[in-house]
This record gives sequence, structure tokens and C-alpha cells, in this order.
Amino acid sequence: MLTDKVCIVTGGSRGIGKSIAQVFAQNGAIVYATATREGSVDSWAEEFNFTVKGEVRPLYFDVSDEKAVRTAVMQVKKDCGQVDGLVNNAGVEFNELIGMISREHMEQMFSVNVYGTINMLETVSRIMRRQESGGSIINITSLTALRGNKGQFVYSATKGAVLSLTKSAAKELSGQNIRVNAIAPGLTNTDMMKQADPEKLQGRIDNICMGRLAEPEDIANACMFLISDLSSYISGQVLAVDGCTIM
Repeated sequence: MLTDKVCIVTGGSRGIGKSIAQVFAQNGAIVYATATREGSVDSWAEEFNFTVKGEVRPLYFDVSDEKAVRTAVMQVKKDCGQVDGLVNNAGVEFNELIGMISREHMEQMFSVNVYGTINMLETVSRIMRRQESGGSIINITSLTALRGNKGQFVYSATKGAVLSLTKSAAKELSGQNIRVNAIAPGLTNTDMMKQADPEKLQGRIDNICMGRLAEPEDIANACMFLISDLSSYISGQVLAVDGCTIM
């Protein structure tokens, strides 16, 4: 389904990003999985590539560093001659109550979650504009951007910004055959969930009509649809992948 497509997935070393990169490669894409920590993608990608028809290629840089973003994306263009898909998945999360918010944490969340997404979208869209085929961009937001959550005042603000910029970018880039959509995952079974208080976590799971956490593959499969040509007439949308979480 993604044969001959070249995609970039930020935050691709673990969790949701890793799963997205793997699903794309399983479906034939060349996937540049990015991370800030050297070796974190190599640790699983080399062996994984033997099992799929596509390929995962590690790429290390900080999405909040505008110069580093330009250098990395142009390397992809030099290697492959095109960029067909981008998933802005890299994110930072600190959960702090109002009145106890760390300025350092706030700046870090906005730097990665918002400015990093803008850096990647701007740089990749310049390449996509020159391609007759255009491209597809997916921004990973969060259910907190749609419904809020106690203790996630700043985090939800950053993800709300991602939701809003998705809609504006979709309108601005549609004339160049570039689609921009967002996915809002609900509670997802990543390493972070293993550190959560079991009683509090169960209370949150009880608010999910389907009765379980999302798996990273659930988010990856939704990305697969939006990055592929199956969604060629869909742009500016926010898809909640949340198991019908009670509002």
C-alpha cells in the first residue's frame, strides 16, 4: 500500500512512533524514524528490516532545532529524491497542576510539541510543493486537546495548538495537493502507562466504552490510512482514536 513512498516519522524510537514506523515499513515504505538519542532506533531497526519489504532508517536530530531539521530533511531528499509522508509524533509531556507549573517544563513542551511540529511541517511541505504527487502530513495531537484533563493544563494547550495549526495548514497547502490531518490518541498502552497508579489508571479505563487502552498499533493503523492514497480526499480533519471515551 505504501510501496515506493518515502516517509518521516518523528519520535520514532519507541511507543507510538516506533509502531507507526514499523507499520509503514511493513507496507513497503522507506521510513526515516527520527529520535534525539543516538542509537535508539538502531537498537531495533536493523533486525526488524529483515522481516519487511520496506525499510526503517534511523535519523537523529532535535525537532525543535530549526537548522538541524533543515539539514536532516534535506538529507532525506538527497537520499531518496522525495518525501511523500510526514508524521509529527515527537512530543514531551509533563503533568502539573495549575499553580505548580514549572516554567522550564512549559517551555520544553512548547518547544518540542508546537515549534518542533511547525519546523517539520514547514520544511517538509517545501519539498512536497515541488512534487506533482504532493504529500500527506499527520500531526499527532491528543484527546486532551479535545476535552481537557486535570493536571495537563500546559500539555493540553500545546496539543490544542497542534490541532489548530493542522486546520490552518490544511487550508493553506491544499492547493499544492498536500493533505494535513491530525490524530488524537486516547489513553495508549506505552511504557508511560506502566508507571501509572493502577487504581487511578483503572478509573480512566472505565471511562472508555471499549473497555481497554489503545495499543500503539491502533494509532499506527489510523496513520496508515491517512498517509495512504485511500484518504486522498481527506484533509483538515482530526481523528480521535480513543475507543469511544466518554466525554
